Amino acid sequence: MAVISISPDQITKKKRKGPKGHAVDLTALEQVQSLLANESRQHDLLIEHLHKIQDKYQHISSKHLVALAHEMNLSTAEVFEVASFYHHFDIVKEGQTPPPALTVRVCESLSCSMAGSNELTEALANGLNSEQVRVQKVPCIGRCQHAPVAVVGQKAIDNATPERVTTAVNNKDIKAEITDYISMPQYLADQGYQALKGVLDGSIDHESVIKKMEDSGLRGLGGAGFPAGRKWRIVNSFAGPRLMAVNIDEGEPGTFKDRHYLESDPHRFLEGMLIAALCVGCDEIYIYLRDEYAGCREILTQEIANLQNSMPKGLPPIHLRRGAGAYICGEESAMVESIEGKRGMPRLRPPFLAEVGLFGRPTLEHNMESVYWVRDIIEKGPEWFTSHGRHERKGLRSFSISGRINKPGVHLAPAGTTMRELIEEFCGGMLEGHEFYGYFPGGASGGILPESMADIPMDFDTLNEHGCFIGSAAVVVFSNQDSAKKLAINAMKFFEEESCGQCTPCRVGTAKAAVLMEQENWDTDLLEELSSVMVDASICGLGQAAPNPLRCAIKYFPQEI
Repeated sequence: MAVISISPDQITKKKRKGPKGHAVDLTALEQVQSLLANESRQHDLLIEHLHKIQDKYQHISSKHLVALAHEMNLSTAEVFEVASFYHHFDIVKEGQTPPPALTVRVCESLSCSMAGSNELTEALANGLNSEQVRVQKVPCIGRCQHAPVAVVGQKAIDNATPERVTTAVNNKDIKAEITDYISMPQYLADQGYQALKGVLDGSIDHESVIKKMEDSGLRGLGGAGFPAGRKWRIVNSFAGPRLMAVNIDEGEPGTFKDRHYLESDPHRFLEGMLIAALCVGCDEIYIYLRDEYAGCREILTQEIANLQNSMPKGLPPIHLRRGAGAYICGEESAMVESIEGKRGMPRLRPPFLAEVGLFGRPTLEHNMESVYWVRDIIEKGPEWFTSHGRHERKGLRSFSISGRINKPGVHLAPAGTTMRELIEEFCGGMLEGHEFYGYFPGGASGGILPESMADIPMDFDTLNEHGCFIGSAAVVVFSNQDSAKKLAINAMKFFEEESCGQCTPCRVGTAKAAVLMEQENWDTDLLEELSSVMVDASICGLGQAAPNPLRCAIKYFPQEI
């Protein structure tokens, strides 16, 4: 075979015309530099800086996106893929029309749907000027006890009506309200931060605190239920430096307990968080707060500053990070990815976060309420916590209860309290004209049970044999005027919308299930086959739990199917 030699002189290189990639618009670059000011350009702050642009201009233009990439020394593709992953960033490409300056978001999840949010959305869409106001249907915003809820800019309108929302729009009432919470002086007057000071000065040793946490039996209150004390000991066993990440994404439909505690007693949470970090040996703390909680963000920003200015030296730095509208970031590894400035994609495990977590370091990850109880357990002893409980269960549970009951809200009740007991003793019974028909014991992902199964103790592990779980104790009660089938469809559409898309069983399975469930008569065999694939092959809990309401509707409400 003949070989043809080619000399280097025969090769003509085509030279690129202009700079590589998108050209940077100098005006947009100056605007981005002004927004970022003297703040760090480190890569994990990408989402924080995207928020600055979104807040300022109510959208992110392609010019600003390119300018931000240039300023942070990132590729435009990397910035675009992160920005496009999150619901709260509006990317406007060249030639596209930006959205109106004001957005009204109306919750369409379980409790709000039952309370008439679809009719509210339609009335607002027809009544407001679409050139000035954008009306959006959005998933749960964590205010289920006030259903239906609309958010004008960042101002939540509880028990919303078209008239109340329109008035807020016309008055430009768009800022989040700040609740009347226990301030730092009030908290200190009630012996607050004494336990933290004891840990700092050594009068309370770390091992005794970890032992009390283990003896209390407190389990993670974000949904997974892993024993808190055991987690502290595991993370502490890995060589430092270690980090702590607090998950306040709280996106599960029906859940609002974390917001309730933050808006009433934020320093109890901050003290417990700092004690946990010190006892485990965490060098820094990252708090991940969902974007919908604008009022909580202002409270934490102010109170963290007050704390750092008044407490003794030795506290680890606290970083408050802002979510951007992605339910999947409630999953611990997806949250860690988001804190690092990436798309919130769950990680494959092992390794687990306790060993390789945030920025590759051993990480103590906790739900906000899990550390909220630390001070009480230290001061009152683990016996105080275990002394509560019903039906052979131990501890306390914060039930977020909404739906067709007289007193929706966060109800602190003994672990093991049944649904019937919750309704009758804590919620003031069912609404007039409504007969108890069924309930979601753990939000959209926790399954659905009928009224006939309302005497099961509500706690970790007690509902598993029935195809349900308590999770974060997000309870949604529905009546004989509601349809379990329609509520199951609502839940599945939520999962379809919120799937991160990383794995096919979840991405495709939720979409296919939602279509099949819209049919008048369900193909139960096909739906069960689809559910099995989702449970067995999905990477994280979203896809694994998404079939729960579907399966429960078939099993416990066959008359509707």
